[in-house]
This record gives sequence, C-alpha cells and structure tokens, in this order.
Amino acid sequence: MQSKRYALKTLAACALLMGVVASPLATAQTKLKWAHVYETSEPYHTASVWAADEIKKRTSGRYDIQVFPASTLGKESDINQGLQLGTVDIIISGASFAARSFPRIGVGYYPYTFRDADHLLKFAKSDVFKELADGYKAKTGIQVTAVTYYGARHSTSNKLFTKCDDMKGLKMRVPDVPAYMALPRACGANPTPIAFAEVYLALQNGTVDAQENPLPTIEAKKFFEVQKNIILTGHINDSLITQIAPHLWTKLTPADQKIFTDVMQEAAARATEQIRKREAELVDEFKKKGINVVDVNKDEFRDRIVKAIDMSTMGYEKKDWDRIQAIK
Repeated sequence: MQSKRYALKTLAACALLMGVVASPLATAQTKLKWAHVYETSEPYHTASVWAADEIKKRTSGRYDIQVFPASTLGKESDINQGLQLGTVDIIISGASFAARSFPRIGVGYYPYTFRDADHLLKFAKSDVFKELADGYKAKTGIQVTAVTYYGARHSTSNKLFTKCDDMKGLKMRVPDVPAYMALPRACGANPTPIAFAEVYLALQNGTVDAQENPLPTIEAKKFFEVQKNIILTGHINDSLITQIAPHLWTKLTPADQKIFTDVMQEAAARATEQIRKREAELVDEFKKKGINVVDVNKDEFRDRIVKAIDMSTMGYEKKDWDRIQAIK
C-alpha cells in the first residue's frame, strides 16, 4: 500500500514537472508575415491589420501576424512565389497570379465574365469557385480562405478614347498576366507590364500613356493626378484572394484553421463593403476634381475582345466560364 502511494506521488510529481516544462511550449508565439501590394489607406490593408489582431485575440496570442503593405516584401509576383519559398505566410493577391500555377482559377479574369459585383460575389460562394480553389490547392498546397471584391476595372489615359479603335498604338500599363492584356491587345494598343509600385512614375514620365484599375485604386494610387481621362470600360470585375502558404496551413490544428478562415472571411467582407461604397461615390468626386469621366459602349469592347482573344489561349476552360454565366 505504501509503495502504491509512493508510486502515485511519483506520477503526480512527474506530471507537475511535465506541466512546467510543457508550459512555455504551450504559450509559445508564432510570428507570421502577411504581405500585399496595396497602400496603408486602402481597405485591403486595414482589413488585413484587423484580421491579424483578431487572429491573435482568438488564439490567445499564439500567433503574432505582421502585415507588410505597399510591396515592402516585393511586387505581386514575388509575394506569390514567396508562399512556395516560405518567405511569406499569408498574402492577398489577384487570382490571376495564382493562375500561373493553375490556369483554370483565373477564368473570371476573362473580360466581361461577370455582370457586376453581385455576380462575382455569388461566384465566390459557389461550387464552381470551390472546385477551382481545390484544384489550385492540389497543385500548390496553398489554401484559399477568402475572396475580397476589388472593383470594376476601368481605364485612364491622357489620350481620350471612347471606342476600341481609338486605342490603337496606345501604350497601356497592365499587370504581367495574359487576361489583363486582352483589352489592349484586342483594340490594337500595346500592353506594357510594369510593377504596381512603379505605375505612377511611369504615367508621369510618359513611359506609358494609360493604365487600368478600379476607381478606388485610381484614387488611392493617385493616378488621377497624372491622367486626364477616366474611361469607364468596366472590362473586368476584379477580386483578391486571401491565401495561406502550405508550410503554415499544414501545421495549423483544425481548430486554428477554422479561426484563420473565419477571421479572413470576416475581413474580406469588411473590405468588400468599403470598396463597394467608395466605388459608388467616386465618379462624381473625380468629376469635381476636373477629371474627364466618360462612359463607353461596353458591348463594342466585349465583342472585339471575344472575337480577338480565345480564352483557351490563357489556359481557361469554356466549361468553367459557362458555369459562371449560369450563376444567378
């Protein structure tokens, strides 16, 4: 009996010792890097900072996430590559860059795929998007957790154009992704890929004549200061996807995976709401600043692009595009 009591005391002492030893591990903090290319004033950044703080709270401080804005960890292609290299843990970026690894996920970037923002956001919650995100993960190990509305992409130019033919010879800055080149290519302009952080200077010094981005981005990046005209081509309803690197996702417990996903989806919804609100206000505000804002016949641009640029040349599949069109 005495030996039994001694054994129990010994076990209790060992358990206490193990608890003391394990305690620092249980409370150890993991530092993570979250990168993007947007300005600190933009909702993509403020929502990311909110998400970083919220994840820290919901995991009792086990994850400390630092957000790196405005290309401080590299241009968009760099941070996408960083997910695979392990130099970044989380990014927000266009799915057009993810399409370099898994082309089908970029199908929504084919011009005039989405009717409007609501159509895009319904797609983000659809089985079609889930299938594409799962395919991307199977190819890369990268987990897509959320979709944020980025805005309808419009054109700015110092040379006014209102028809596709008016763009002939125009040097237009676009991201280094085939889908963004479709509009200038179809209309005879010269698509010129330039890193996002360098666009303002390129417009200012005449390296390019034009660029295309949503109205809130045109405001945040101050492109309106060096462009006379905003042409409402609305050629792509754009979005950003929040992505977690495989080296991080596979180490998260199922409970932590849910926390990260829930928070990132809440952050995406916050940013989306702000972008949609700002987008609705900006046409009048740009006009008040003296910028020439013009509407165009989108059907004319759409018809030219469809005839000139086959989506299969970008790696997109017509069956995916047709399923997106069927979303109501």
